Amino acid sequence: MFADLIATRGSLHDGATTASAELQRCIAAALEPANTHSFVRTLFDAARTTVVQPDIARLPLAGLAVSVKDLFDIAGQPTAAGSTALAHAPDALQDSPAVARLRAAGAAIVGRTNMVEFAFSGVGVNPHFGTPAAFDAHHGSLPGPPRVPGGSSSGAAVSVATGAAFIGLGSDTGGSIRIPAALNGIVGFKNTARLVPTSGTVPLSTTLDTACAMTRTVRDAFVAHEILAARRVTRSLAPLSQYRLAMPRTLFLDGMDATVARAFERTLATLRSAGAVIDTIDLPAVQEQPAYGFAAPEAYAWHRELLQRASERYDPRVRQRIEKGATLMAWEYLDLLQARQQWIARMHDTLDGYDALLSPTVPIVAPLLSDVAPGAQRDAEFFRVNNLLLRNTSAINLLDGCALSLPCHVAGELPVGIMVWHGALRDDTVLNISQQIENTLQKQ
Repeated sequence: MFADLIATRGSLHDGATTASAELQRCIAAALEPANTHSFVRTLFDAARTTVVQPDIARLPLAGLAVSVKDLFDIAGQPTAAGSTALAHAPDALQDSPAVARLRAAGAAIVGRTNMVEFAFSGVGVNPHFGTPAAFDAHHGSLPGPPRVPGGSSSGAAVSVATGAAFIGLGSDTGGSIRIPAALNGIVGFKNTARLVPTSGTVPLSTTLDTACAMTRTVRDAFVAHEILAARRVTRSLAPLSQYRLAMPRTLFLDGMDATVARAFERTLATLRSAGAVIDTIDLPAVQEQPAYGFAAPEAYAWHRELLQRASERYDPRVRQRIEKGATLMAWEYLDLLQARQQWIARMHDTLDGYDALLSPTVPIVAPLLSDVAPGAQRDAEFFRVNNLLLRNTSAINLLDGCALSLPCHVAGELPVGIMVWHGALRDDTVLNISQQIENTLQKQ
């Protein structure tokens, strides 16, 4: 795997490399075939200007490469959110807070990354700008025909996995950080939503949207989160044996394919051998929602005027789901809000006493792109795959929780992620446990 941000920052400090040399390596990776369709706009010249700024080496990111998902505002550029419907949108007047914080920390922004149109899918397919193929950060190009990268932060994930960026800024509404992290063998941390501002972004669901990032390692996730949330993580060196962990069998383990089941079971065995005590528990049934949930009605509220002007420019699969939001009655939406809070309360009672839960991030490996590519004849398979990919991760968004996906596969397997998660504001514990899990797996 490529050296992570912290190791590279150490090499910069020791004089073993330079920010300019590291940026050039990232630019070279961005231009490789593995990053075909990863970027909708590259910003190499601006990045080169960043790395030669005075005192850049003193900043936390020290001029290292960062990519930005196409739904975040960058001053002087239009924010298209992976769509041609916003092709004529005015340039943003200022950076979104997430971009501004990364820039202030010394990020060299190498480009805007491709994404699912308006972030409305966990698969990663984009009919307008093409779809980047999944890439295993640990073992290189995946064998056989191209596989989906996961979404909606598809290009961000591939940019990190291929070495084109140290941090991929993205968003997570139902798994849009963790799904592509799992399918590309990298780390994706969804913080508690309220910790990072989502202003200056094109919204999907104002209830569930989370601004967060993908990185090469868990320790880099600490750095990215501290910058984005403008807070310090309380670190702990406690071993796994000092945490109370649980594995929910309800829902999260259903329908695992053979590769995911093998990797997950092997990982649990490894953690138990290292002293982890992992209970098996049942969870309250995930709140049943109308098919359109929160995302469709909240997205429709934002899109309704744009749909009147440019509905023919939308991906039909995206338009179909947004338009469902127009049919939700006000009383149904209010009932949905109340039911969510009641389910969160039941979940908190069940999770009380546990430090974190462990689940497969997604129950399947990355499907073949050809099976779900744009085309009405493949819609049924697309929606089946989309539902599977989103199932485990979206429960954490509904919980208003935090979760980290880290790779748990070995050479010869397609990428698989294990998800460490809990409720709101348990971010530091989730990060610390994830660090111990990563350390344990690296010793295998």
